Amino acid sequence: MSVSLNRIEVSKSALRHNFRVCREKAGTSAVMPMIKADGYGHGMIECATVFSEEGAAAFGVAEAVEGVALREAGFEQPIFVIVGILPETISTLIEHKLTPVVVDGEILPELSKCALKNRCDIGLHVKMDAGMGRQGCLPEDLPFLVKQIKELPAVHLAGIMAHFPMADDLGSTNTMEVLKRFTSVLDKMGKQVPDSCILHIANSGGLFHFDATCLNMVRPGISLYGCYPEGSQHEFVEGDKQLEPVMRFVTKIIQVRTVPSGTGLGYGQTFITERATKLAVLPVGYEDGYLRSLSNRAEVLIHGRRFPVVGRVSMNLTLVDITDCDDSVKQGDDVVLLGKQGGGEITADEIAGWMDTISYEVLCLFGNLNTRYYIDESKNLSPEDHP
Repeated sequence: MSVSLNRIEVSKSALRHNFRVCREKAGTSAVMPMIKADGYGHGMIECATVFSEEGAAAFGVAEAVEGVALREAGFEQPIFVIVGILPETISTLIEHKLTPVVVDGEILPELSKCALKNRCDIGLHVKMDAGMGRQGCLPEDLPFLVKQIKELPAVHLAGIMAHFPMADDLGSTNTMEVLKRFTSVLDKMGKQVPDSCILHIANSGGLFHFDATCLNMVRPGISLYGCYPEGSQHEFVEGDKQLEPVMRFVTKIIQVRTVPSGTGLGYGQTFITERATKLAVLPVGYEDGYLRSLSNRAEVLIHGRRFPVVGRVSMNLTLVDITDCDDSVKQGDDVVLLGKQGGGEITADEIAGWMDTISYEVLCLFGNLNTRYYIDESKNLSPEDHP
């Protein structure tokens, strides 16, 4: 079977470790892993399998279609459709017993009508905009929305949620202000909010840095995949509580060639050699998520050593300057774009810095645009055992 020279390796052992770290941080709060965007590029079904084995209380997805895929794969935990619903998705929600997150009252009459027709009772969660400014009902509108739910048949309030916009900024007061806005509204509502109502607001940033935000349930995302939301600013933690990177991106050298001094490299000739230069040609480019913004900025690992990307990254080819390597580097050698090799490591946060973005985007791009292989170090299985 022919396979791509570019491969993503996903460590199930690291996924398992990171879930355990998050579960310990959560204390008595339930843990709902966010596995939208195909598990942040790591594979939704495979990640859900690991998290389920570790005791995940529920799963968070963006759209109903993701929830359907989880149900068809046999997962029985509650599955939250986070981004909201439209009338045309209600039948899917009901058929597959997905948990809708309601962002305003507009959908409620139709939701109630469909639930009655299907002789079921839907426990829904309401999203409050407590400071994110993106989606949900305003704090002052929450009591009216809860009242509307209470008055409609076949639906009931199962939970209330919000989201932090700045939990990755450890020096900001915003997170605690948003939490106070969220909890103060709930306190004023008193018995309007049932004791059984699940309250959740903590993302990875809240979970790791603001203990008071855990409430009944937490929704870790990026931390499960081995990155801290604040990126490289994170202070190193010794021992088992340190998150482990889950993804590794590997390609191969398809050609080693030497060009003379004064040679322009690639589209736009953005790099001109100043000496006779030995190049490693890699079969990877922006089609594979290795974006043009990495041109003349990124570094890769070959034989455990760092070498610079030179010239403009193109759709399927990238050039690396290996002039200072020894003659052992040859066609077919592995090149690590993300992850460890020997004593070296390229992190997702480092690549994010070169791309002018965040680790979330790096992982989604790499993982969703390349073939994934799954490793379980605890079972001594190699990537080839887990396509």
